[in-house]
Amino acid sequence: MTHKKYQLNNIIEQHAIDYIPENERHGKLLSQFTLWFGANLQITAIITGALAVVFGGDIFWSIIGLFIGQLLGGSIMALHGAQGPKLGLPQMVMSRASFGIYGAMLPIILVCIMYIGFSASGSVLAGQAVARLLSVSDSAGILLFGACLIGFTFCGYKTIHRIGKVASLVGIVAFFYMFYILITQHNIIELLSIRHFSWINFSLAIALSTSWQIAFGPYAADYSRYLPTNTPMVKTFFAIGSGSVIGTQIAMVFGVLVAGLAAQTGGQFRYNEVSYIVELSGVGFVALLLYFSIAFGKVVITTLNAYGSFMSMTTIISGLRKNHTLSQRSRLIYILVMVGLSIMIALLGRGDFLRNFSTFLLFLLTFFTPWSAINLVDYYLVKKKHYDIPSLFDTNGLYGKWNKVGMGVYIFGILIQLLFIHTPFYTGVLVSYLHNTDISWMIGWIIPAVLYYFLSINETNK
Repeated sequence: MTHKKYQLNNIIEQHAIDYIPENERHGKLLSQFTLWFGANLQITAIITGALAVVFGGDIFWSIIGLFIGQLLGGSIMALHGAQGPKLGLPQMVMSRASFGIYGAMLPIILVCIMYIGFSASGSVLAGQAVARLLSVSDSAGILLFGACLIGFTFCGYKTIHRIGKVASLVGIVAFFYMFYILITQHNIIELLSIRHFSWINFSLAIALSTSWQIAFGPYAADYSRYLPTNTPMVKTFFAIGSGSVIGTQIAMVFGVLVAGLAAQTGGQFRYNEVSYIVELSGVGFVALLLYFSIAFGKVVITTLNAYGSFMSMTTIISGLRKNHTLSQRSRLIYILVMVGLSIMIALLGRGDFLRNFSTFLLFLLTFFTPWSAINLVDYYLVKKKHYDIPSLFDTNGLYGKWNKVGMGVYIFGILIQLLFIHTPFYTGVLVSYLHNTDISWMIGWIIPAVLYYFLSINETNK
């Protein structure tokens, strides 16, 4: 009986948002690379890259813009992930040090919305792949994918890293084959030679990949928090960052090429993204294998989002209840609620997925760039990589219920971006002076970072 209990505990994670003791730390940096590499080598990254061309960019400059955004956003995301081994806590719990225990609930609620949205968008694409693979409707495919999602999310940390390793291998094989077919059967050189540089489209490509990477920031440390405390920060940074940047860039470059080919040949890419990509690369048994690789590729990233939403929901409730432990029954209920919401949205919102997703992605950046800036400046520059962990769970502790500086800078960071943002449903008053170039993500990170640093240092010196 004891042996069976040990095996079960080895499969199903026992911790939630509580601190991971040193004697339970495990894992190697390679698993950080494979997790983020496998999580990004998937269909949604392909489509996000394709957006740079679908909305007017050329092939060459879109690839360059996307790569610049990967480096910028990937560096920020990896800095968040590097906090995990040192603190042994989920990412959003750390926010309490700069926002206060109650104050941190505002960005955490927005994070929950993000995770549900990403899980929904991932379920739409994975559902299409499952539907083609099993010859069922898209709705049935989404529901079947949702059931798998619940199982993997409930098992937790170790299982997520294990499927990340498998997804890396599956992704490498699938993408090698798809690139081979694309390059040998189509004139890619001709596509790359068509160049018409535009600052608007170039900045859009940078914003797409930057937002993609920064969107991982609120849960990057969730998947590194079990690493031993003495894991070198620099090595953790490069393991996480390189996996995410390389995997994403490969997928997005493929998306750019596919979208460029579709525009050149008049192919129906929009509204039919998954089928178009698979039919471009193979038919029959090969197509079935590609549908499987697409569905499996979505398992990792969508499980990350579902797990992140569960952790965030737990963080919110624990702040209200002043209890950071969680029973397995409560764990399952939270996961069912969060995954259920994402599946419901996926079933209701299957329409113009491409445009809706791009709008959603860029809109999220408005809320998470200032949070990212505050979190990183607070941890690395203000508190010098030292947090009082018990105080993160105590409203009467060092960080208190509310941090006026953190909350004020965060809200200001959101508001100032509204002057520079350019989306289909809202355009800032200063955008026209910048030739309709959206630089809100840059403004929303740099200004809050500088402002929070000086205000916090001033507060400390009083």
